[in-house]
Amino acid sequence: MAISQRSGNWKSRLVEDNAFWRAALERNVDFDGVFVFAVRSAGIYCRPSCPSRRAARKHVIFFPLADDAEAAGFRPCRRCRPRDAASRNPRLEMVHRVCRMIEASPSTMLSLRALSARIGVSPYHLQRTFKSVMKITPRQYADSLRMDGLKRRLRQGQDVAGATYDAGFGSSSRIYERASGHLGMTPATYRRGGRGMDVGYSIVDCALGRLLVAATQRGVCAVSLGDSDSVLEAALRAEYPNAQVHRDESRAKWVSALLSHLNGRQPALNLPMDLQATAFQRRVWEELRRIPYGATRSYSQVARAIGRPTAVRAVARACATNPVSVVIPCHRVVREDGSLAGYRWGLKRKRALLEKEKTRDHRPRNGGRASSAAAKTHT
Repeated sequence: MAISQRSGNWKSRLVEDNAFWRAALERNVDFDGVFVFAVRSAGIYCRPSCPSRRAARKHVIFFPLADDAEAAGFRPCRRCRPRDAASRNPRLEMVHRVCRMIEASPSTMLSLRALSARIGVSPYHLQRTFKSVMKITPRQYADSLRMDGLKRRLRQGQDVAGATYDAGFGSSSRIYERASGHLGMTPATYRRGGRGMDVGYSIVDCALGRLLVAATQRGVCAVSLGDSDSVLEAALRAEYPNAQVHRDESRAKWVSALLSHLNGRQPALNLPMDLQATAFQRRVWEELRRIPYGATRSYSQVARAIGRPTAVRAVARACATNPVSVVIPCHRVVREDGSLAGYRWGLKRKRALLEKEKTRDHRPRNGGRASSAAAKTHT
């Protein structure tokens, strides 16, 4: 999002923009990494110290990050190279260094003290800065990488004991305790590609065409929209090639909740889910579920919210691979300028979903008491 368009006190935004404009006019290198400025008439963005001739103020807009400028359609200046490491925020640079250290030895648990000693800051400062950027601690980040490594080894056919040890888990009991929370199934079942899983599904009419809802005993695992039952069924079987996939009407209450939501009668959609996800996908999907009914966010806003401001394209991929549309509202993510980006089930359906949410009366009913049920997600 452009700095000029952010919410907040308009006077403070004006003062901030004026300060940035002065810094750009003075080619102040101290502001490199604080913001970039884009020129509408040229379609490029630069760092504040860029030696190029300045455009008229009315053509200039400011962004906090290079990714925000690119998401808005601007390309980097070839003269000042604003994407170079020198133009990055020092806090982000420190966090990136720590992430690289953890990724270099994912099976080894580096202590906070060891990481801080390598960086040259106190453990407290490192923990606080890392969590403010990434929204999780260094230990949680390392833990998610180990889990991703375990899943990769299991998919490749490695035995459970060997995969558990090689991923850095010292105890097999620990991984089985946490399996349902991270894999949606036990490690042995995951290794077999879902073999032995029982996936039941229903297909019903809805305002957007045909709606497929599939679920395991744990929760909803797929929600699809389309025009053809056979196409929806084929896509589900391709997603779970080794599972027992069959028609099942026993999850009628979950189907009913989705239909009510699509008709605008149930804004708060809280359903149990059984999903397989990487650590990054999980963080993106959790953030999508925080977007209020009737609101939208840009891809760069989601990226910043999960502490990965440069991962705009990866956020877009996570949205595209969301297996439970509507339940995880990826339709609420739009381009920086508010226009609609691609949607797995078609832009016409995305537009209809957003229009329904924006036009509905959001005031709580039944005496103002809103549902407090919490969804339990197995990712």
